[in-house]
Amino acid sequence: MNSCILMAEVIQEPQIRYTPDSQLAVAEMTVELPGLRDDDPPTQLKVVGWGNLAQEIQEKYHPGDRVIIEGRLHMNTVDRPEGFKEKRAELTAQRIHLLAAGTTLSTISSVPTSTVASGSNTSASSAPSAPSTPKAPPAKREASEPARTPAYSAAPTSEPDYDDIPF
Repeated sequence: MNSCILMAEVIQEPQIRYTPDSQLAVAEMTVELPGLRDDDPPTQLKVVGWGNLAQEIQEKYHPGDRVIIEGRLHMNTVDRPEGFKEKRAELTAQRIHLLAAGTTLSTISSVPTSTVASGSNTSASSAPSAPSTPKAPPAKREASEPARTPAYSAAPTSEPDYDDIPF
């Protein structure tokens, strides 16, 4: 499934236009994403919104606003006047959320401690790790007691799994 969530800063005033046949609103704006590393330049990306979202984009978002954009990423091929074709990424927005003033865009991410293997430190953040507590040795089983394996139920959960959508 093609789904992206990006945090970016609006750098160009949104422009709205309408399709000639159905009079459907289309808004376009350019956002800037920080580079992956401190020495990497920022990346610009065109964001497109359709219908009611297009009107919301034009009314609510302006250069300097920091936003979280949910949508679908795809590539467009553009014929250049120099005689070659150029590929450009474009994000078709489905939702946009305005971030609070003063929020900074950062490339530093942290890895939850539950996903880090025991004894290794692969986290990109410099947060101190939680102190480890010694575990009690496992209780000894009687020789006649069979080894137990955890039972996993195939019962449905109360929340749907959105990644398990049949096509």
